Amino acid sequence: MKSHQEELKLAKWWEPHNSGKLLCTLCPRYCTIGEGQIGFCFIRQNIDGKLYSIGYGRPTGFAIDPIEKKPLNHFLPGSSILSFGTAGCNLGCKFCQNWSISKAKLNSVRSEYASPEEVVALAIKHKTPSIAFTYNDPVIFGEYVIDISRLAREVKINSVMVTAGYIDKNARTEVFQFIDAANVDLKAFSEMFYHKLTFSHLAPVLDTLLWLKNETNIWFEITTLLIPNENDSQEEIKRMCDWILINLGNEVPLHFTAFHPDFKLTDKPATPLSTLIAAWQIAVQMGIKFCYLGNVHHHESQTTYCPQCKKALLKRDWHSVTSNNLTNGLCSYCGAILPGKFY
Repeated sequence: MKSHQEELKLAKWWEPHNSGKLLCTLCPRYCTIGEGQIGFCFIRQNIDGKLYSIGYGRPTGFAIDPIEKKPLNHFLPGSSILSFGTAGCNLGCKFCQNWSISKAKLNSVRSEYASPEEVVALAIKHKTPSIAFTYNDPVIFGEYVIDISRLAREVKINSVMVTAGYIDKNARTEVFQFIDAANVDLKAFSEMFYHKLTFSHLAPVLDTLLWLKNETNIWFEITTLLIPNENDSQEEIKRMCDWILINLGNEVPLHFTAFHPDFKLTDKPATPLSTLIAAWQIAVQMGIKFCYLGNVHHHESQTTYCPQCKKALLKRDWHSVTSNNLTNGLCSYCGAILPGKFY
């Protein structure tokens, strides 16, 4: 265990502000942070006139998950992934399902020091082919992400970002430089929802999705948590699918997942299965080739079908792959290529 002083990591992406504070330029929140203060995310702190990433090396816990839990359905299906996060988050989602971590300060949650080398060694020890930065938003510990993913790439371990995509475009290039796959949480398709329920904005997230598609080779999928009477209208889902088809294409997997009452939205009911099925049907009918439902048992919507012969290639039950009819990423029946990364 290292001392607190040894754990301090000078942050990237900040500059002096004319107010005498420091301007954090990591995400579109652009916090101005006074001496001794922390930013909105809780893990970037002004100490003696310099900004430090106090979440660096401070995971709140590790787990080994199926990669389908991220969710990623077209990236090494059936494989395991070493998952961890830190305290804090740069969004303020009232419906956060991981609020005990994302809305916590480091001194209020259990965390131990783990160097990038130790994280990669843990993945090697448990023979996981990938590491996931998840649970809270890894954007806020970008320095840690870079150092881990760089080392992971050297030993051919994949790095996965599970993120809301709320990041400054200049920082984004650095944070994602060694990332192999991402799941981007597109929380809704209205600025009002983002403003009211996440204390952020929609446009930077769409910009991240465009950047991933047009300027990187990172495999990415999209997840939308459907919340009753907030972002689940058929009109909004149609607008979102239309934007995806026009700007990202028809092969980006889209996941609709079920909400359960949590954090500051305990007055909302859980998402009905009928709402999820309606959203899934809209996406498929509009031309999205790979749409999935999550947090429910519904085999048809959790199966990956060949885009050419329509045979079932990957059957799933919740987060488990129960049948795999792929051969090196090709349909075993007709030889068609399935988009994604496979063994």
